[in-house]
Amino acid sequence: MSATPKSVDPNNLEALWMPFTANRQFKRKPRMLARAEGMYYYTPDNRQVLDATSGLWCVNAGHSRKPIVEAVQKQVATLDYAPGFQMGHPVSFEFAARLQALLPGDLNHVFFTNSGSESVDTAIKMALAYHKAKGESQRVRFIGRERGYHGVGFGGISVGGIAPNRKQFGLQLPYVDHLPHTHDIARNNYVKGQPEHGAELADRLEAILTLHDPSTVAAVIVEPVAGSTGVLVPPKGYLEKLRAITKKHGILLIFDEVISGFGRLGTNFAADRFNVEPDLMTVAKGITNGTVPMGAVFASKAIHEAFMQGPDNVIEFFHGYTYSGHPLACAAGMATLDVYRDEGLFERAASLETYWQDAIHSLKGTKHVIDLRNIGLMAGIELESRPGAPGARAYDALVDCFEAGVLIRVTGDIVAMSPPLIVEKPQIDRMVDTLATALKRAA
Repeated sequence: MSATPKSVDPNNLEALWMPFTANRQFKRKPRMLARAEGMYYYTPDNRQVLDATSGLWCVNAGHSRKPIVEAVQKQVATLDYAPGFQMGHPVSFEFAARLQALLPGDLNHVFFTNSGSESVDTAIKMALAYHKAKGESQRVRFIGRERGYHGVGFGGISVGGIAPNRKQFGLQLPYVDHLPHTHDIARNNYVKGQPEHGAELADRLEAILTLHDPSTVAAVIVEPVAGSTGVLVPPKGYLEKLRAITKKHGILLIFDEVISGFGRLGTNFAADRFNVEPDLMTVAKGITNGTVPMGAVFASKAIHEAFMQGPDNVIEFFHGYTYSGHPLACAAGMATLDVYRDEGLFERAASLETYWQDAIHSLKGTKHVIDLRNIGLMAGIELESRPGAPGARAYDALVDCFEAGVLIRVTGDIVAMSPPLIVEKPQIDRMVDTLATALKRAA
């Protein structure tokens, strides 16, 4: 290293390679967020931007909440870091117990990770190791779903079904197949809540199992509500069918609840909303309100007990992360659960769902809109693509809305909105009105 460091220009944007961003386009006209509070971001020039996306589906309790900030400050001054391998710290055990109390049915063990991507790869490894522990080492196949998003690890992109997330990276995990997605715009156009049509798509699982032999399949993984692809709500009876088929063949069912967990659907988790209990559940985002990176895998008692065999001095699951159960993340998580409970935010989301639904569906007939979908405090507004330029129309709407003081999210030509659960009705109105104005102006 040179003894004389290079001079640093704080306005130089070139050093940072931004994730999931058209870097050259962004750096020509950057959109910067300098601070945040409550429902709002603020730009460096102190312009207020209403957050219609909970950051990236994660800031469920709103930004810079004082109890969470203070909990992290106190923790960093007390115990900044402790290893999780052959050591423990009280905050991680307490947080796991707090989470366990929220879980449905037989889900009762918590394995901490640092992100949704890590949670998915952990669940995949857990499923493989579980079947091996049960004497079924031949169960090595996984079945995901088209348009599914399960993070960016090699396991996640393998079981995921969004083509751009896969095509640059060559080989993925072997022995992976995919169910068809449930998006049926012809039959389920402008549906409010769960669509009536499409439960029969779950029956395709039986055909895939016949092709591969069900005794070779370790797990099926789906998002109960597919979020990142544009809010695809499960048809009535669909998840129930997947659960019945997987149970019939001794296959694990994994719910990826990184987006749908922690109140987004007006319940603790989507599993509660749909009354379908998986064997494994992956979470992240809302677990700490996005304040400190964290994820987790929730495992059933049966899965956990399958590992707790043999000599008790042997490591049962050779997997983990340097920052599993990080003290700051656990402190943020417990304070986040306190805010959710004390302010009744999950119940609040449920009480706002009808108002949110009506506001979103008021966009029917707006220029370029070809479909609307909603459940809980999630919505997908699908736009007709501009000829020869897929995704351009939604991107233009994103820029227009940002300039007008509202942050939305786009995926292809679908606008996704998912506000913090503290959102007020006038703020919902402003989000929808701002988007409507942007679409009317869009080419």
